[in-house]
Amino acid sequence: MMRNEQHEVLPATRLTISVVSHRQAHLIVNLLHDINTHCRLLPLEVLLTLNLSETLPFDVKEFSFPIHCISNPLPLGFGANHNQAFTQAKGDFFCVINPDIRFDSDPFQILMQCLDDATIGVVAPVVLNAQGAIEDSARHFPTPFKILCKVFGKCRGSDYIVGNAPITPDWVAGMCMLFRREVFKELSGFNEHYFLYYEDVDLCARLRLLGYEIVMTPLAKVIHHAQRSSHRNLKYLRWHLTSMLRFFTSSACWRLQYRQWINPPRKL
Repeated sequence: MMRNEQHEVLPATRLTISVVSHRQAHLIVNLLHDINTHCRLLPLEVLLTLNLSETLPFDVKEFSFPIHCISNPLPLGFGANHNQAFTQAKGDFFCVINPDIRFDSDPFQILMQCLDDATIGVVAPVVLNAQGAIEDSARHFPTPFKILCKVFGKCRGSDYIVGNAPITPDWVAGMCMLFRREVFKELSGFNEHYFLYYEDVDLCARLRLLGYEIVMTPLAKVIHHAQRSSHRNLKYLRWHLTSMLRFFTSSACWRLQYRQWINPPRKL
């Protein structure tokens, strides 16, 4: 006699969230609790990369979504870590997020809806600081003149005004970026020649060269509890300068400049 057995059908993974820890589990546990609280209806997974060895102060089984840990034998750069995570990602969407990001409502549903438009390559939320002010996370592509202008304190303020409507900046900061799976794959992910800094600039430049838009939507917001200790570290300054020079001498940068030269923006 045959029995009719009923098997539970699990929903397909809609979203993969990639977060990298540099002994920052004390921050990541807060992010995980935010996901657990505000994203319970979203089929998702978290890929947690431990770039430095550490003991997690939480049990991955205490959350309502699967958490898969990747332990690196040697530290990798920002882009290499997220590219490595992508090879294990099951979601239709891939989100890169920093350990010090928090939110008090689900930002991912809105971000994924933006990507219903196939012309958009990456979408980011508005980033607030801990005091609720908007951070400067959407910018024009850097130029040597603009860098020098900022160094000497002559160029201040944001490149874009954030209102109630989405904006299409040149690039968005890598602290929270959402991609369709196929777009991230088309790009081959981040350029791993950038160990830290400018990998988000380079990626957005390559998206633009492929004809995609970069979008920031104010309908989705996250909070950045910034960790600033690296600003006083000469090692990070060296990485920043190295990445800056790498971008300014890259084919992506030169191709963007050539495109702007032959097709300059119209003056209104």
